[in-house]
Amino acid sequence: MSQIPWWGLPLVAVVFTLAGAAAAHLVLARNNHLLSRGRRNRQWYEERKEAYVRLLAAFEHATHRLRTSFDAGEKPPPPLVYVDQVGPALMPVRLLASGPVRSAALAVHLQLERLHGEMNPAGVIGVQPQTHFRELLAQVPLVMQQFESAIREELGIVDTPPQPSVNGRAELTG
Repeated sequence: MSQIPWWGLPLVAVVFTLAGAAAAHLVLARNNHLLSRGRRNRQWYEERKEAYVRLLAAFEHATHRLRTSFDAGEKPPPPLVYVDQVGPALMPVRLLASGPVRSAALAVHLQLERLHGEMNPAGVIGVQPQTHFRELLAQVPLVMQQFESAIREELGIVDTPPQPSVNGRAELTG
C-alpha cells in the first residue's frame, strides 16, 4: 500500500484548481486594464482632435469674415461677436491641450482679437490703419501654421501614410 493519505489527492486537486482560478483571474484583470487603458487613450486622442478641429474651423471662419469685410470696405465685427463665436471652441482647447498647443492657440486668438478691435496705430507715426490691418491680417496664416504644427506634434500626426504590413493592411507606428 502507498503512504499517501486518502485526502491527499483531493487536496492537491483543490490547490491546483485554486491556483488555476487565481491565474485566470489575474490574466483577465490585466487584460481588462489594458483594454480600458486603450479605450481611454483613444478617447483622449479623439477629444483633443475634435476640439482642435473645431477651434481651427472657428479661426478660419473668423479670418474669412475679416477678409471679406475688409475687401468690402466694412468695419470688422465687434470683438464681443468674435469672442462669442470662438469662445466655445477655445475653452476645450485651453482645458485639454498641452502647453505648446495652448500657447499657439492663444497666439492665434490674440491676433484675431486684435484685428476685431479698434485699429489704433497711433504709437507708430505714419502708419495708416488700413495698412496696419492688412499687415496683421497677413500674419494670421503664419500664426495658424504654428498652431497646426504644435497640434501635429502633440497628436503624433505625420505627413506620410503608414507602411503596409506583411498581410497587406496598414500598420500604425508610434
